Amino acid sequence: MSILSIILTVLGLGLFETVSSVDNAVINAEVLSTMGQRGRRWFLLWGMLFAVFAIRGILPWLIVWLTAPSLGPIGALTASFSSNSSAIEAVKVAAPLLLMAGGIFMVFLFFHWLFLEPKNFGLVGEKFFFRQGVWFYAVVSILLSLIVWQAIKINPYLAFAAVVGSTTFFITHGFKENAAAQEKQLLQTGLSDLSKIFYLEVIDATFSIDGVLGAFAFTLSVPLILLGNSLGAFVVREMTVRNIETIKKYAFLKNGAMYSLLFLGTLMLLRAFGVDLPEWVSPIVTFAVIGWFFLKSVRHNSLNGLKPA
Repeated sequence: MSILSIILTVLGLGLFETVSSVDNAVINAEVLSTMGQRGRRWFLLWGMLFAVFAIRGILPWLIVWLTAPSLGPIGALTASFSSNSSAIEAVKVAAPLLLMAGGIFMVFLFFHWLFLEPKNFGLVGEKFFFRQGVWFYAVVSILLSLIVWQAIKINPYLAFAAVVGSTTFFITHGFKENAAAQEKQLLQTGLSDLSKIFYLEVIDATFSIDGVLGAFAFTLSVPLILLGNSLGAFVVREMTVRNIETIKKYAFLKNGAMYSLLFLGTLMLLRAFGVDLPEWVSPIVTFAVIGWFFLKSVRHNSLNGLKPA
């Protein structure tokens, strides 16, 4: 990769991780407001280290290792920068499987948001789809069937990867539903700060899966994913402490994150099926989509007399 491509990739990863983690930051801020100063400092310092190295660092490496076990643990970490022909070939063979699973996961996330999640309606048609929420399961089931049918003609393992992506979505969705329920319990004053910190780390791990899988739309390089996602995680922690209310006033940032998921997931599926796309496409698409919805939020605030704090 060229220096420009590396910079674009890292910045794109950081932006994507930041915007896709806004919901997590809101939960963190609300729970931290009920904790003492010592508990807050502990979470923001050690919780940051855990979020970066234990979750956003280990998870991408583990995914690459499981997808291409022949690389071994060290090879999975360094394969993207290795000149070893066997390591390069292993990554090349495993990449479609990883991209297929991640692409299905992200596209399913988008459709779940479109059909079932309450939102600020930012585009024409969103209200219509939200009213047809009962069709979510039919749409994703048909989509999965079509993709598996096409993938099985190429490689049975590619078809299985699509099923793994679907399974991952529904498992993590269950954890997220539980996290939303646990938030009410976290806000109770009867719980100790230690209990709240523990729950926050579990919730953070659940929410981080979106960003980690989405990162593979940008690059298969674990070190670059770690760098970009760490940048995003740091920004999210800063938002949590300093200006989460300001971020919440940008009504359509969540829309931008979800449409980014759709486009990035689609790019991953295309690459899984062998379509060759330039490496700069993913970060440019992310900047364009999130930037457009950010400007839309600014115009919305201006028309309604809302000023960021």
